Amino acid sequence: MFTPLEFLIGLRYTRAKQRSGFISFISMTSMFGIALGVMALITVLSVMNGFEAQLRERILGMASHVTISEYNSALKDWPKLAGKLKNKEEILGVAPFVRGEVMLSANQRVSGSLLRGVLPDTEGQVSDIETKMQQGQLTDLKAGEFGVVLGSELARFLGVGLGGKVTVITPKITPTPAGILPRLKRFKVIGIFEVGMYEYDRNLALIHIRDGAKLFQLGDGVTGLRIKLDDMFRAPWVTRDLARNLTANYRVSDWTMEHSNFFKAIKTEKRVMFIILMLIVAVAAFNIVSTLVMVVTDKRSEIAILRTLGFTPSRVMGVFMIQGMIIGIVGTFSGVVLGVLLALNVETIVPAIEHFFQVQFLPADVYYISDLPSKLVLSDVVTIATYSFLLSLISTVYPAWQGSRVNPAEALRYE
Repeated sequence: MFTPLEFLIGLRYTRAKQRSGFISFISMTSMFGIALGVMALITVLSVMNGFEAQLRERILGMASHVTISEYNSALKDWPKLAGKLKNKEEILGVAPFVRGEVMLSANQRVSGSLLRGVLPDTEGQVSDIETKMQQGQLTDLKAGEFGVVLGSELARFLGVGLGGKVTVITPKITPTPAGILPRLKRFKVIGIFEVGMYEYDRNLALIHIRDGAKLFQLGDGVTGLRIKLDDMFRAPWVTRDLARNLTANYRVSDWTMEHSNFFKAIKTEKRVMFIILMLIVAVAAFNIVSTLVMVVTDKRSEIAILRTLGFTPSRVMGVFMIQGMIIGIVGTFSGVVLGVLLALNVETIVPAIEHFFQVQFLPADVYYISDLPSKLVLSDVVTIATYSFLLSLISTVYPAWQGSRVNPAEALRYE
C-alpha cells in the first residue's frame, strides 16, 4: 500500500494548492490543532509532575519513609532496635520520636496541635527540619529546659516569637485534692520553622524527646522510630521485609500508607487531565476526516485517471492515508518540539510574564508553592506523541477508503 509512488502523490496532494482554498485552510487548522493539543498536554503534565515532586519532597522532608512503633504501648527497647536497623544497607538514618495531640495556648488563643518529641542529634538523619529553621536552631532543644519549636503559621496564630511562652495542655489528667485537672506545662519558644506545607507549619510543634516522654508519661519509652531510606520508592518492600523479621507486637508503616490518599488523588487528577487534553488532540485529528473527504471529492477525476493507469483501490487508499499521516506527523512533531521547549522553560517564562503584566498567578500568601515547577518525563512525551499519531492514522481510514471506491467511469463521465 505504501510504495514510494503513493508517498510522492500523497506528499504532492498535501503541498499542492487546492482549487478550493478552504481545503488548505482546514489542513493547516488540523496541523495547528494537533500541535497545540500536544504542546498543551506535554506542558500541563510536566507542571503537574513538578508539583507532585515538590509536594512529595516537602511532605517527606518532615514525614519519615518508614515508621516502627509498638501496638498499644510505648517502644521500650528502641536503642537496641535502632542499632540493628542502622546496620541495614538501605537505611540511611534512624531517629526515635514521641508524638501526641495537645492544645497550645498563648495570648488568650488556643490551637490544637501535634506535639512531636525529637532527639536533636539524630533528627537531621530522618528529616530536613534543620534546614527549614527560620529562627533559632533545633540543637537549642535541651532536655529538662522545656523549649519548643513552632511552625511559622502556628507561631503567627498564637502571636508568639522567640522567647515567648506557650502553655501545653495534654489529654492526660492529674487527680488532685481539688479534683481532676488536665496536665499543663509552660514551654519557652526557642525556634520557628517553615516547611512550606500548611499541614506542618500550622499544626506541628517540636520539643525534646525527654520532655515529651515526661509530658506523656512514657518513662524511658518512645512512641516509635522514624527511618530514612536511600530510595524512598522502595519503602513498601522494606516495610514488608521489616514486618516479616520483627515480632508481631511491632507495627511497621511507610509513607505510601500514611499519604496514600493524597498521592492517589494527584495521580487521578493527572489521568483526568490527560484525558481532557487528549480530547483537544482528538478533535484536531478528526478534522483530518473532513479535510480528506473534501480532497477526495476535489480529486475524483485524478483518482479515476490513476485507476485507469493500473492503480488498485488499496494503492489509492494509501495515497490519501499518507496525506493524512503527513498532517498528523507534522502536527505531532511540531507539538512535541514546542511542548518540550515550553516545559523546560516554564519556570523562566512564567516569572517573565508575571513581571511584564505585574500580576502573580500563585500569590505566596495564598499558595505555599508560589512558582510553577516543571518536570519533563520522557515516557509522557512518548505516550502523548504515540496517541496523537494513532488518532491521526485512524482519522485517515474512512475518507481514504471512500477515495478507493471511486468509480473511474462515473468520475470521468462529464470530464
